[in-house]
Amino acid sequence: MEREELKDKLTEMQYKVACQCGTEPPFQNEYWNNTREGVYLDIISGKPLFLSHHKFKSGSGWPSFYQPFDSDEIVEVVDKSHGMIRTEVRSQTGDAHLGHVFPDGPEPTGLRYCINSASLRFVPKEELESAGLGELQKLF
Repeated sequence: MEREELKDKLTEMQYKVACQCGTEPPFQNEYWNNTREGVYLDIISGKPLFLSHHKFKSGSGWPSFYQPFDSDEIVEVVDKSHGMIRTEVRSQTGDAHLGHVFPDGPEPTGLRYCINSASLRFVPKEELESAGLGELQKLF
């Protein structure tokens, strides 16, 4: 999708985060404390990225997951911005900036995917069928 189309489709915050590598405020974003069961999709491509049962309370103020749903859909990039060296995570298909991954998460992976809500769209498990994601219903 072209950047101009995305500006029309996404909110200002979604565009800033997903397309311009921005960061939304902690504890003031849509999914940081979401406890519903369901699937988190890439805001640009609609591809499934994370499942609710891989989400955990990290205390960071952003949704945190210990593993992605489909690791082939997650791209890791070295990020040397802000005087730090971090690992940025982006979506493969949508090329959206998602957030960063850190090695301080829980078992079984020890990873913490710290993700911006603005890069995601959440589909509750009871709406998967109507969203065209019925094949994922078996995961819940």
